[in-house]
Amino acid sequence: MPVNRQWKLMHRPVGDIRQGDLQLVESAVPVPGPGQMLVRNIYLSLDPTNRIWMSDMDQYMPPVEIGDVMRGGTIGVVEKSNNPAFQPGDIVQPLDLGWQDYVVTSMAQKLMVTPDLPILAYMSALGMTGMTAYFGLLDIGKPKPGETVVVSAAAGAVGSIAGQIAKLKGCRVVGLAGSDEKCRWVVEDLGFDACINYRTENVLEALKRECPKGIDVYFENVGGEILDAVLTLINLEARIPLCGLISTYNADGPVPGPYMFRNILMKRALIKGFIVIDYFPRIAEFAAEMGPWVASGQVKWRVDVEQGLENAPTVLNKLFTGGNTGKLVVQIGPEP
Repeated sequence: MPVNRQWKLMHRPVGDIRQGDLQLVESAVPVPGPGQMLVRNIYLSLDPTNRIWMSDMDQYMPPVEIGDVMRGGTIGVVEKSNNPAFQPGDIVQPLDLGWQDYVVTSMAQKLMVTPDLPILAYMSALGMTGMTAYFGLLDIGKPKPGETVVVSAAAGAVGSIAGQIAKLKGCRVVGLAGSDEKCRWVVEDLGFDACINYRTENVLEALKRECPKGIDVYFENVGGEILDAVLTLINLEARIPLCGLISTYNADGPVPGPYMFRNILMKRALIKGFIVIDYFPRIAEFAAEMGPWVASGQVKWRVDVEQGLENAPTVLNKLFTGGNTGKLVVQIGPEP
């Protein structure tokens, strides 16, 4: 008889996530009530924001409470439905988020799955990852043909998509990644003009080489020393969409601000933080453009799939060690 496995937050991590911070428990499979449906989760999205949700810092959503199921986005299949808008077999993204096998929900986004747009594409370019890249780059970065765009974490879930969109808009695109293999993928497969291995090169000197006309747009995912190097080279009226600061999320003490912050003033630059949920009302706009890009192969995507809900906390740490390429997910159960 099936059970519902759930990861629950037991302690707020200090520094890296450690054994015991989360606990895997079993309970009965929930029963949908009136207007609800039972969804069996297939894939679980692992994102840097998971680490933020575990903390009690000031954040854009309430933190996960101690003893609650860990929050996380999933894609699943409807198994039972008391909601006339959904039928068993529908592939959906439940709006009730959680690291668990099953969820009962009354609201979900129904996904149009085709051979050109498979389920996993909705974990990457067609999902929250793609929306983040799309709106952050285009709404805040506003790239113009001929400009230079730099993308940190360029081989990651969001950066890999953002750089390709910048290329479609006619820009020179320079990525930063943590290995030669990742840099090769970004340049040879995704079409970036150049990629800097920040582990083996002096980032500032490499950026001077690859961005001889300076930097017009910087899609920021990491923070720290890389942000300082970029700020040194930004052009007048540069735009910086601030998507993430992953280099600081596991810090166990205060994090210094960028030493070159003065260039925001000197170059009259714009830096704006954003969260993808800000753009949910415009999801149709995103889908209308990204869908054809993905179906035609103009935007490529890659998903790093790990197996087993029981492995989710260990797999999450790959995000902070650079162990993944593309979007990181855990497969909880089989596709229908």
